[in-house]
Amino acid sequence: MAQLNCPPCTPCAAVCIEHEPIQTETSYENPFHVHKDPPPPCAEDIELKTSPVGLPASDPPPYLPQRDGNSDVHPLARPMGPIGPWASGRIDWGALSGQTGTRPVVDRYSITRYSVDEWRQRNADTIDACASTVLKSEKIERDSKNTIIRTYAITDKNQANCTESLHARAKTIDNMKSDLQRAIKAMQDEISTLEEQRRRLKQSLAVLRMPEAIASECLERRTGRPDTELIRDRPEEELIREVSLIAEIRSILLKTLAEIEAQQVQNRAARQRMEFDWSDKKLAHENDAINCNLTNKSTITLFRPGATRCPNEQSTEIYWEKFSRETLAMCLDCRKQSEQLRGTLDAILTNAARDLRCQADSVERALADRINCMEEVRQKLEIDLRSTLQHLADTEIQIEKLKVAIRNMDHAMKVVQTRLDNRNQRPRVENCRDQSQALLIAEVKSIEEGLSAMNAQLKQEEEVKNDLIMRRGELEKEIMMKRRTIAIDRDRCQLLRTHFPSATALSGY
Repeated sequence: MAQLNCPPCTPCAAVCIEHEPIQTETSYENPFHVHKDPPPPCAEDIELKTSPVGLPASDPPPYLPQRDGNSDVHPLARPMGPIGPWASGRIDWGALSGQTGTRPVVDRYSITRYSVDEWRQRNADTIDACASTVLKSEKIERDSKNTIIRTYAITDKNQANCTESLHARAKTIDNMKSDLQRAIKAMQDEISTLEEQRRRLKQSLAVLRMPEAIASECLERRTGRPDTELIRDRPEEELIREVSLIAEIRSILLKTLAEIEAQQVQNRAARQRMEFDWSDKKLAHENDAINCNLTNKSTITLFRPGATRCPNEQSTEIYWEKFSRETLAMCLDCRKQSEQLRGTLDAILTNAARDLRCQADSVERALADRINCMEEVRQKLEIDLRSTLQHLADTEIQIEKLKVAIRNMDHAMKVVQTRLDNRNQRPRVENCRDQSQALLIAEVKSIEEGLSAMNAQLKQEEEVKNDLIMRRGELEKEIMMKRRTIAIDRDRCQLLRTHFPSATALSGY
């Protein structure tokens, strides 16, 4: 076994094994050969700075690996082989046990597996691992703090942005709600005004019965003339024109009344739609107002699972804007149509009253002229008879022309209906309602309107034809009885005409 010698001049004699006295090398070829290093310098030559355990401050602790040249002289300080100075026991594991290095060193007391350097290295690894773990913990702690700060900052920023966005959205909804409220008020005023015009129109229809009765009465009285006096004279024509005018005006007023009632339905529907939209926006504004006031300290906030899912019926902001604008535009268009209809109604009533008064004056002048020129009635009857015959022929020719024109319109209708039917055979998405489809439908409508107009004109032509035939017979019969005709025109017709209503009453006021 190697001898450990520690010089007496060093202050670390008590711990000579832990310091660096003599360097000892162990040769595995000759384990008992010891080389002595030169003696270390004396204490006077060096100045020691000892640590609390007695080591120099610059040296590592004894439980950690030492610097080069400061390892223990103990043989265990070197890597151990299977056989060494400490292996004093018997090796009975086999002939190759000392050569393979697969068995531990065994003596009579213990089994030695590791050297002091390996033990120190294990301590260093443990301390380094602990220090690494501590550093990792400190780094993770710093990262956690930074993550918390960053996350809270981002969350606060996002919450502030969302709150600002909710405020802007609530303001947008409130502005739209105000627009709807003004539109609802305007529509309500329009409905009330149109209702007043509707009552005025019904009053005008009621007053219109009086001139109709007067004209009908005059015509009826004039039919009581003798056969030779039942002619189609100017008073008769004016009376018929007056009746026709009254009938036409009544038809127009009834049509206008139907349009007004339909417009009222549209106005109320538009108002109802705006009221529904206003109610929805009121609820949405209240909802966003509540959301704007929610903070992290609010007591009504809860976890709402599935709140981030978008419902299938949820609309987009573009569609919301489009729907709201379409509602306002529809209301505006509906109100404009109502205003135009009111203007049309006022013009119709004014023109109707003026036309009726003008026609009434024409009838009265015709009656006066008829009474004054009774002496010339014979010549006039002949002229009127020829005129009646000519009109009858022209009417028949016109009727034939209208019938031919109506029949010829069937070809155009067949063409457009065939086109529409062929286009309806297009497959799937190709069967779209494009501009050509709209034009074809408009063409059908135009043809139908033209047919309706020609049929109406044909009906009027046939009515006029019948009137002409009847008038022709009357003219042929009414030549002789002049006095009775004068009495009827003067004593009955002119007296009835004095009760004709004024233009103000005919206007519905």
